[in-house]
Amino acid sequence: MNWDQIQGKWKELKGQAQAKWGELTDDELDEAQGNREKLVGLVQQKYGKAKDEAEREVDEWVAKH
Repeated sequence: MNWDQIQGKWKELKGQAQAKWGELTDDELDEAQGNREKLVGLVQQKYGKAKDEAEREVDEWVAKH
């Protein structure tokens, strides 16, 4: 699934994202709206990860969907 598809199905995938990253709030996930950079930034900020590590984690999550 590419990021255009992710954005189009974000309401469906948001719950799965919250299951993966439990510290992200509904409001934060609503704000991200399936945008890769915003989601990476949230993961990076909430979990104290380096940008490349957060990008890899988000990309792996997307690859499963």
